[in-house]
Amino acid sequence: HAVLMTLGFMPLFFVGFLFTAGPKWLRLPDVGARQILPGVATMLTGWVVLLAGAYLHAAMAALGMGLVALGWALLAGRFVGMVRRSPAPDRLHATLIAVASTVGLLIMVVAALGLATQNFAWVRMVALLALWWFITPVYGVVAHRMIPFFSASAVPSLDAWRPNWLLWTLLGVMFMQGGWVCLEWLSSQTPTWLLIVRVVTSLLSGVSLLALAVRWGLWRSLRNRLLAMLHLGFVWLGVAFCLDAFTVGMRLRGVDIPTLLPLHALTMGFLGSLLLAMVTRVSCGHSGRTLVADALAWGLFWALQLATVLRLLATLWPAQAEHLLVAAATAWLSTLLVWGARHGRWYGQPRVDGRPG
Repeated sequence: HAVLMTLGFMPLFFVGFLFTAGPKWLRLPDVGARQILPGVATMLTGWVVLLAGAYLHAAMAALGMGLVALGWALLAGRFVGMVRRSPAPDRLHATLIAVASTVGLLIMVVAALGLATQNFAWVRMVALLALWWFITPVYGVVAHRMIPFFSASAVPSLDAWRPNWLLWTLLGVMFMQGGWVCLEWLSSQTPTWLLIVRVVTSLLSGVSLLALAVRWGLWRSLRNRLLAMLHLGFVWLGVAFCLDAFTVGMRLRGVDIPTLLPLHALTMGFLGSLLLAMVTRVSCGHSGRTLVADALAWGLFWALQLATVLRLLATLWPAQAEHLLVAAATAWLSTLLVWGARHGRWYGQPRVDGRPG
C-alpha cells in the first residue's frame, strides 16, 4: 500500500502536470502525449507485475519495481533534458523538481533491491523516504511557485510573495523529516535528546507553515472557492508537522500514539487536497471552462476533508478504529469516484469555449 501510493500514484500525477505546465515554465514547445507514452506504459506494466509478484514470488515483484524505475527513468530523463535545453532565465523551480525526480529514481532502484532480497523493513523505509525526499518536495516547489501566483491573480489585494529563501526553507524541513525516518530505521532506540530535538523542530516547522498559509492569504482566499481549496490543502502540511511533534512528545511521556497520525495528515490531507484542488483547476482551464469551483467541486473537497479527519480519528480512537476506517475509506473512495467520473467526461473532448485544444 505504502509503496504503491507513494511511488505508483504520485509520479504518474506528476507526469501529467510536468509535461503540461513544465514547457510553459521553461519556454519550450508543448510535449505530445505520444512522447511520454513509452515511460508511462512501462511504469503501468511494472505495477501490474509487482502486484502479481506480491502474491506469487518476490523476484517477480522486484522485476515489476525494476520496470517502474525504468519507466520513471525515461520520463524523468526527458524532463531533465527539457530543463537543460530551456532558454528561460528562471529555471530554479523546474531544476529542483528535476533533482527531486532523480532522487525518486534512485529510491525506486533501492526499492527493487529491497523486494529482491525480501528486506521489507528496507522497503518500508524507502516508501517513507520517497514521501519526504521526492513526493513532498515536488509538492513544496510547485506550491511555492503556484499558490502565491494564483492568489495574486484571483485576489488583487494579495501579492505574489515567494522569496527563494522561503523555498529553500520549505525543502529543508522536508528533507530533515526524511532524516528522522532514516534515524529511526538505523537505530532501534533513538536517544531521548534527539527525540526532544525532533519535537522542537517539528513544532517550529508546523507553526511556521501555518503562519505561511496566513501570509499567503488564507483568510482572504475563502472568498474564492477554487483558491480556498489550494490554501486549505496547504494548511494540512503545517498540521502534519504539528502532529508529528505531538506523537513524538507523547512517546517521550510513555504514551504510544502511532506515527500514522501525522502520516495521513500529510498524505490524505496535504497531498490529497492539493491534488484535488490543482487537477480541478487545470481541468477547468484546459477544457475551456470558467476557473471556479462549483457546488459539486466544493462539496467533493469537503468530503475529502471528512475522509481525512475520520482516518485520523481511527488512529486516536482504537476502540472504534474498524468502523472509522471503513467510514474513511468509503468517503475517500466515493469522493474520488464522483470527482474522477466528472472530469473524465471532459478529457478528450474539444474545449467548450471553441479554442484549440
